[in-house]
Amino acid sequence: MNPASAFARIDPRQTARKLLQTELEQLPADEREVIERFIARRSVSRNIVRELDRSRSLGERVADRVAAIGGSWPFIIGFLVLLFAWMGFNTFVLAREAFDPYPYILLNLVLSCLAAIQAPIIMMSQNRQAAADRLGAQHDYEVNVKSELEIMQVHEKLNALRERDWAVLVELQNRQIQMLQRLLERQAGVGDGEPASNPESQDRESP
Repeated sequence: MNPASAFARIDPRQTARKLLQTELEQLPADEREVIERFIARRSVSRNIVRELDRSRSLGERVADRVAAIGGSWPFIIGFLVLLFAWMGFNTFVLAREAFDPYPYILLNLVLSCLAAIQAPIIMMSQNRQAAADRLGAQHDYEVNVKSELEIMQVHEKLNALRERDWAVLVELQNRQIQMLQRLLERQAGVGDGEPASNPESQDRESP
């Protein structure tokens, strides 16, 4: 039996039905696309981060940048320095002519406006990151499904090879048994056809 013919009988659709335990037509669109790529021997993996970076709008890029800067130690240290400088300048330098004396009402107003603007921007970046995580998880699931399908098909091919080898071994063993039987029959036939020894000749040869 030819190994290629044994592999040809392994249907990828049947392998997918065994794994998913349902008909392919009843699968969701994303899973059906994975099965179609598996049948067509096409790749499923792709770079999700690169695709999302290319599809980002200007607002999304700004939100990501603000979230990256606002969640860093340089921003916190710089902001603290600015706060202390503001309070020290209005308290000790300007003294009575301070434009924002204690309790720094203008500073509180600026901080409140900054927090009101910064919080939604950071939430926009977090929502986009959550969407990217969902896409990444979906992509991982698709890759895992295709990997399981490939592994199952490899197992089926190995089983087909093992069955083919067993069939070849059994056939060889049967041929050897038939050859041994023929040899035994020939030896038995030769033994039956030998002439019987003459007793007189044996008496002459004996002293």
